[in-house]
Amino acid sequence: MDRRELANFLRSRRERITPAEVGLPIGPRRRTPGLRREEVAQLAFISTEYYTRLEQARAPHPSYEVLAGLARALRLSDAERDHLHHLAGAPPLPSAGPSRAVRQSILDLLHRLPQAAATVTSATFEVLAWNDLAAALMEDFSAVPRRDRNLVRRVFLGPHTHGQRLYGVSDADAFARRSTQRLRAAAARYPDDAEVAELVAELLDGSEEFTRLWESHDVSAEPTLRKTFQHPLVGPVTVNCDVLDITDRDQQVVIYTAVPGSPSEEALRLLSVIGTQRMDVTH
Repeated sequence: MDRRELANFLRSRRERITPAEVGLPIGPRRRTPGLRREEVAQLAFISTEYYTRLEQARAPHPSYEVLAGLARALRLSDAERDHLHHLAGAPPLPSAGPSRAVRQSILDLLHRLPQAAATVTSATFEVLAWNDLAAALMEDFSAVPRRDRNLVRRVFLGPHTHGQRLYGVSDADAFARRSTQRLRAAAARYPDDAEVAELVAELLDGSEEFTRLWESHDVSAEPTLRKTFQHPLVGPVTVNCDVLDITDRDQQVVIYTAVPGSPSEEALRLLSVIGTQRMDVTH
């Protein structure tokens, strides 16, 4: 562990970030460039005293959990995160399974698309991140357990809300086929990941359709360029579907947009106002 270099690196990363970048008020008496030490500590979920000792090169060896918190709080790039680990004497651990960490720049991108519904999915179809319009179009992912955010599990095992498979999308059967093919490829890439193995076993045990598709051993899939959601409040919403690969993390950004001037565009605008509230439920 190189305490002096680690201290200098942390200080330099802290001083380059403005409070506005992390959602903090600037305040009238701010003299420190960038963030204050206590602000970084708060964002990293560690004590101010411990973070101060890190910047003074007096702290003991930080844990992997602390390093992950610091990387998140300081908005480090992948290269900077790896450098932080090496300075701390804790080289980054190789991942045995699909990455669930979404880059901050991708999270920022989602929220800069107010007229599009956008999600980030893992190699096993877990929804990792989403913007407000995606939550309004599909469901409030923050309100459901992590296991229920997996789209391949949902298409085969449910729940089928309002009697509709996978949010009533027009290509649910085709998605079931494509997702099985991609999941088989992911299982080959991550043979030692327990979560991937458990997901496959659960699907094989609970779905005859999945078992039939799985046993075909297909691993290629044609993309879907357009689909229609049957939304319970605004009716059918037809959207173009564009997928951007994040190859270094084995993730995908899925963006749904409506044709300008179409009824579906008006439906998305209405959903952006309605949000995730349930207008069909009497409170």
